[in-house]
Amino acid sequence: MTRGFSSIGLVRPKDKANVGSVLRAAHCYGSSLVAIQGDRTNLSSITDTSKAARHMPVLRGDDLFAMCPHLAVPVAVDLVDGAIPLPDFTHPESAFYVFGPEDGTLGSAHLLKCKYRVMIPMNICMNLAATVNVVLYDRMAKQMAKNVRIAA
Repeated sequence: MTRGFSSIGLVRPKDKANVGSVLRAAHCYGSSLVAIQGDRTNLSSITDTSKAARHMPVLRGDDLFAMCPHLAVPVAVDLVDGAIPLPDFTHPESAFYVFGPEDGTLGSAHLLKCKYRVMIPMNICMNLAATVNVVLYDRMAKQMAKNVRIAA
């Protein structure tokens, strides 16, 4: 049995297909909610093929951190100086993963509120939905490996 939870925060996403794919990833990996600040898409037009919004809250607002779940540790996922490579990162028990827009990066206002900064080592930037999938898969894989070690 896994303790804690994951939740997703998106800052100013612009592509409705990416937002829909983030919702699907969050649903697939059992995230508790998706919070969206400054959404530049129309949520009614996103492609949410798994109907994730029926299974977890999707919040929209002007202050991302006001939507952060109680006791969740904010984790910035961005290609910034000092970020921990994802393979070396130990996920908090309860995390609020914060992702920037497809056409930019998280600014200092968001980075300063995050306890950790994580980056995915790669040759070029992935899109938003792919990045969310990789982070959530990494979290799940590390939790499963930890559970196997505990059971052994």
